[in-house]
Amino acid sequence: MAASFRPDIQGLRALAVGGVVAYHFGLSALPGGFAGVDIFFVISGWLITTHLMGEIAETGRLDLWRFYARRARRLLPAAISVILATLALGYFILSPQEQALYSRGAMFASAYTINLWLLRWQFDYFASDAASNPFIHFWSLSVEEQFYLVWPALLVLAAWLRPGRRMAVAVIAVAGLASFAACLWLTSLSPAWAFYFSPLRAWEFAAGGLASLVPPAFLRHRLRALQGWLGLALIATAYLWLSEDLPFPGWYALLPVAGTVLVLLSGAAAQPSGRAARQALLPAAWLSLAPLQWVGTLSYSLYLWHWPVIVYAGMLVPELGVAQRIGCAALALVLSALTYRLIENPARHVDWLAAAARVLRFGTRHSNTGRPEANAAGKPFRLFPGLALAPALALTGAGAAAAYASAHLATRNIDPAQRGIEEAAKQPSAARAQDGNCLLDFHAVKPKPCSFGPADAARTIVLFGDSHADHWSTPLVEAASRNGARVVTYLKASCRASRLPTFSTVLKRDYTECDAWREQAIQEIIRRKPRLVVISEFSIGNLTRDMSPASRAAETARWQAGLRSTLQSFSEAGVETAVIRDTPISDSFADSCVARALWWREPPSRCDTPRAQAANDSAAAQERAVVKSVPDTRYIDLTDRFCGPTECHVFIGGRLAFRDRHHLATAFAETLEGPLEKALF
Repeated sequence: MAASFRPDIQGLRALAVGGVVAYHFGLSALPGGFAGVDIFFVISGWLITTHLMGEIAETGRLDLWRFYARRARRLLPAAISVILATLALGYFILSPQEQALYSRGAMFASAYTINLWLLRWQFDYFASDAASNPFIHFWSLSVEEQFYLVWPALLVLAAWLRPGRRMAVAVIAVAGLASFAACLWLTSLSPAWAFYFSPLRAWEFAAGGLASLVPPAFLRHRLRALQGWLGLALIATAYLWLSEDLPFPGWYALLPVAGTVLVLLSGAAAQPSGRAARQALLPAAWLSLAPLQWVGTLSYSLYLWHWPVIVYAGMLVPELGVAQRIGCAALALVLSALTYRLIENPARHVDWLAAAARVLRFGTRHSNTGRPEANAAGKPFRLFPGLALAPALALTGAGAAAAYASAHLATRNIDPAQRGIEEAAKQPSAARAQDGNCLLDFHAVKPKPCSFGPADAARTIVLFGDSHADHWSTPLVEAASRNGARVVTYLKASCRASRLPTFSTVLKRDYTECDAWREQAIQEIIRRKPRLVVISEFSIGNLTRDMSPASRAAETARWQAGLRSTLQSFSEAGVETAVIRDTPISDSFADSCVARALWWREPPSRCDTPRAQAANDSAAAQERAVVKSVPDTRYIDLTDRFCGPTECHVFIGGRLAFRDRHHLATAFAETLEGPLEKALF
């Protein structure tokens, strides 16, 4: 039994997709727009539970094959169409390496398992490199489809244990609480699993399911308007206050989840009659306005289209202006309207998929009434029920086959130049080539020194810092070897040598492990009494690049004090220090951008960034002043090796200079051994 249409739910869909689209299109006023996905999850839990519980109450059973066939007709045609279109366009825009990688993602998207593929490769939804994956948004659709596989079985189990609403509530509540507890635990321990793994998002669906089972007697109250507006306020708070720096989902996901539940309950409590003024006070009335209904109707197609549009537009025009983003949004709306009218809606109602499912389910002979004819025994010609899903499986197979063919073609298109870019980006530094743990991960606290060169060398040089110190290990080890010195490294990911407490965007909290590691490392280095300590780090110029002037000034002052404190500790211990100016930071990922340029037959210089933006010479001058103020400390500036007077380059002397936006490619770092040796020795 299908749930009756509720315009307020359609309006909620519009709010959900509007938040997601606004977030992805870079609308800074809604930094938490990604929580729109959580609204979708709750709505799905409400609707599917309502539908399935109604069928159980009416017939005493569930026709799972019909349920899955209807879901497939509703979702697959539009999804596969967008996947195929994205693959086709990607051939002309993406580099062959990207085509090969993301075509594999398309295969998993076709089967609604891309969330598991993203877990395999540890794609961070909030990381900047996610902006080049045109299929990453399918993760939420995969989670939803996996929910559809398990949820009916859970409700059947509840009905088997004891028919009725109470047992269903108990079973859903237990499953939801277990999912929520696991989600809380893993949000800080392993954010990717908490974000992508469907069992850890099940509690959001369960919240919608539980809300749908609230007895009608509890819904007939006079406070439903207040309840609904409170729900919308919680959703608005999520959109305005949440950000990608917060540990999500975890506790913070309760904001959009609770808000959606309250709005759904408010709409369920609304009465069909009453004074117009009283009805107008209900959020359901406002959610039923025509513009929201229109967007809500297109919400599924709009969700499918908006992300490939913004990804490909960003590759073609790296700096999208406001007008261009508006144009992209308009294009996504047009594509969504066409997809809904020509594919999504026909497939759901009158297209060949419904007829094929009916034929396969009951046999090939039908009377002119549309009902299956009976055989001699008076029973329908019923074939294996699972054949009702054959059209859906055919669509999934078509999508996967196209993705496989695209990946195979892309692999064949990788020429020696493209292969060289790929290999240069993957080559590890000298430190990581010896031992991957020389660059400690985020959770490590105890320092791990790594040594290069003879233990009895006359001089010891210590390399100290984060991954930006690590990429200098390649030329430094070679330069030290040529001068009879050994190198000992103290390196930790995203942990600066400067005494500057920082927030970890990976851990989504203050990076306390860095502070503890840094102090231990400084003490160990001083006890070693090295001839020289070489420091390099992701500098303040890069750290504050996108900050407002007021925030930049405050953060710069904190960083200057932290750098001075670290340098003074070594100076007071009689240890000489050299600070290498940080590398420029590019607007684009160098490896992907250069590979695309080669594929487009354009020069790699299209990936360069203006020096004023990439090198931040004014911040370097402040750094130089701090270094100059501390005895026995010198400043090494090799920026002219990367930048000319106006531009900073990512492809230099026929080599890839950077493996991403700001880390040196190892092959190019090797060419800097001479200049670094001259500066140090």
